[in-house]
Amino acid sequence: MIATSAARANRGSETAGRTSEELREIVQHVGAELELAPAEHIIEWAFATFGERFCITSSMGDAVVAHLAAKVAPGIDVVFLDTGYHFAETIGTRDAVAATMNVNVITIEPKQTVAEQDAEHGPELFKRDPDLCCALRKVEPLRTSLDGYDAWATGLRRAETKNRVIAPVVGWDAKKKKVKVSPIARWSDEDVDTYIADNGVLVNPLVYDNYPSIGCWPCTRRVAPGDDPRSGRWAGTNKTECGIHM
Repeated sequence: MIATSAARANRGSETAGRTSEELREIVQHVGAELELAPAEHIIEWAFATFGERFCITSSMGDAVVAHLAAKVAPGIDVVFLDTGYHFAETIGTRDAVAATMNVNVITIEPKQTVAEQDAEHGPELFKRDPDLCCALRKVEPLRTSLDGYDAWATGLRRAETKNRVIAPVVGWDAKKKKVKVSPIARWSDEDVDTYIADNGVLVNPLVYDNYPSIGCWPCTRRVAPGDDPRSGRWAGTNKTECGIHM
C-alpha cells in the first residue's frame, strides 16, 4: 500500500512523542547492548519501543530492510523520497514493494517540483551545485517527513564507504533529534547478497545493470566491475554523500 505524506502526518499527531532528552537516554542505555543483535531483533526492539513513531526509510535500491521489518513489524511505515529525478526502475521497485509486502509505503516529495526549482535556481542545479540540489530534494524533505516520528531506520552499512565505518546500530541523530537505527550496519556485501538470495527479496533491476549504488539519474553512473560500488554517484566531483547521513 502507498500512502501520502499528509496522511502519515495526521497519524503522527495522534500520539505524543518523547523529548530529545528521553530519546538520547534510550540510546545511551541500549546502543551498546544491541550492537551485536540480529537485524530482526533490532527492528523488533525499535518497533516495540516507539510503535507508530518508528519508520523505515528506503531508497529502493533493494527491499532488504523493508523485508526484515515486515516480518517483525507488519504494516510499518516505509518512507520513500521521490526527488523527481528517480530512474523509472526505482519507482517501479517502490510500487512492487508496496504491492507485495506488508508495509505502508509513504512517498515524500520536495516542496518544489523540478520545474519550480529550475525557475528559481536555474536548470540543472544538480550540475552546478549538487549539494544544494540534494539539500532541497532530499535532506529537507526527509527532515520534515520525520516530524511525526521519534526514530527512523536506514539501510546504512559500514562496508559501503569509509564515512560510514563508525555508524552505530542504534545512535542519536543530533541534527534531526531522532533515534537513528541501522539494523544491517554490520552486514557485509556478502551478507546482503545471501539474504536476498535466501528470501527472494526485491532488488532494483538497475543493480544487475552495473548500478550497485542508485540515486537520482542525473548523478548516477554505471560502475565498472571491481570499482568502488559508490564511484558511480556524483562521478567527477568530490561529493560522496547526499547529506542525509551527515
